[in-house]
Amino acid sequence: MFKKILIPTDGSKLSAQAANAGVIFAKSTGAEVVALFVGQPFAATIGFDGMAAAYAITDEDYEKASAEQAKKYLQAVMDRAETAGVKATTEAVTNFNVADGIIDAYSKHKCDMIFMGSHGRSGLSRLLLGSVTAKVLSLAPGPVLVYRVKDDD
Repeated sequence: MFKKILIPTDGSKLSAQAANAGVIFAKSTGAEVVALFVGQPFAATIGFDGMAAAYAITDEDYEKASAEQAKKYLQAVMDRAETAGVKATTEAVTNFNVADGIIDAYSKHKCDMIFMGSHGRSGLSRLLLGSVTAKVLSLAPGPVLVYRVKDDD
């Protein structure tokens, strides 16, 4: 059936729900997991309106903080996989487009499936970032299982 399942996470509570469900799914199919965090470069977060000077953070500080976040988020998936007895690896990448980063990792790791949440963050971020799942669905060269996350958990 499936041998290697890519589970992207953005570290949100909703994304963690989907990652946990993905690990359980991997266990039920005997697959291993590749946990993925796609961070955006600093330039992608500040826009092009000249507001960069208003931020009291450097590229280096941003990259360090992003790497620390990625490590924390990916470790949570690794811990869940270890508890479930599922073989897992992690990768953190940077890409201006999160969906493209997911598709690139799918190909790089020769995954059979992508298992991801229906949406990640909430509020305005959900409107802007919820399109990641839709874009992955349209670009993926293989199956994508979209886990409907529960906002109230």
